[in-house]
Amino acid sequence: MELIARAVGPLATNVYLLGDPASREALAIDTAIPSAVWIGEALEARGWALKLVVSTHRHWDHVGDNAALQAATAAPIACHPLDRDGLEHPEPLFAPFPVPPSVPAVELAEGDEIRFGSIMLRVLHTPGHTDGSVCLLAHEQGLLFAGDTLFAGGWGRVDLPGGSAEAMIDSLARLGRLDERLRVLPGHGPATTIGRERGLLDLVTRQRRLPA
Repeated sequence: MELIARAVGPLATNVYLLGDPASREALAIDTAIPSAVWIGEALEARGWALKLVVSTHRHWDHVGDNAALQAATAAPIACHPLDRDGLEHPEPLFAPFPVPPSVPAVELAEGDEIRFGSIMLRVLHTPGHTDGSVCLLAHEQGLLFAGDTLFAGGWGRVDLPGGSAEAMIDSLARLGRLDERLRVLPGHGPATTIGRERGLLDLVTRQRRLPA
């Protein structure tokens, strides 16, 4: 698998483009504004066909270029059904520009498998930041695309609409049971590993609270 990542937009959202060089099929994760142009250029340069656009959750800084990328590539958009309304009717809280709506055609549920070429990602429903937040586990590649559930040294906010501290505690506890060697690629900030975050995840699990 070839992985291309860029931090874009006013909140430095990590946008990921994954490609299978053998089949030339690709998948994009969290297409924030502005990412449609460089994703299109990367696809053309490699001769890849975009098969799916995945939104890990509904916030404007993760879905802003969904519609533009779909229009350019005809790739369907996927999200968890609990976050669907946020894509169709975006809530641009503090956004410095309009956020176009997008229409998901694929629903992601716990345990679903996303396949493109020889690559398989498993969907983990990890509510807390939003009620429809998901992570994507690429087991063979040792990668976890964590959205805004887990960051290096922290986790996503739980005080926005759809957020829940209790749900976040459960989700972080679940991630803490994953292989410590997994490389975590979050929605913002640097990459980390489950092992590096083990102390934090164990603390949350043990105390059943999010540390201040």
